[in-house]
Amino acid sequence: MINEQIRDREVRVVGQNGEQLGIMSASEAMKMAREAELDLVKIAPTAKPPVCKIIDYGKYRYEQARREKEAKKKQKTIEIKEVRLSPNIDENDLNTKVNAARKFIQKGDKVKVTLRFRGREMAHVQSSKKILDVFAERMADIAAIDKAPKMEGRSMTMFLTEKR
Repeated sequence: MINEQIRDREVRVVGQNGEQLGIMSASEAMKMAREAELDLVKIAPTAKPPVCKIIDYGKYRYEQARREKEAKKKQKTIEIKEVRLSPNIDENDLNTKVNAARKFIQKGDKVKVTLRFRGREMAHVQSSKKILDVFAERMADIAAIDKAPKMEGRSMTMFLTEKR
């Protein structure tokens, strides 16, 4: 809230250079802001009494937007990459999938390993769990199991994340 939008009876006022001007009525604070040809901006509305600062509102909004943009640049987004396997996967194909998963983990992404069952393969779900165990074992040096293998419909999934 700025200028006339501030309806509080008393406010704590901070000057443009950060100095404390004390607690006064909102109208007095507005008068001081007008004399300095600046705006009265409510900085901390939940404080008792609310804290208002005498500043240039346009410059304040610009700097706030710049700070938010800078914070957004620094945050890292974690993506979930998926590696799909089948119950009758061969040794070399499994190695290829493990290498792909390694690259994802090294980039800092999570890996979702999905073992898909089609048709009669559903009869051998328990023996196929070994494939996910072997996969996790080969990734054990750089990855840890985030979520253990779990059956969801016609597929079994497991999540791997980078070891810390």
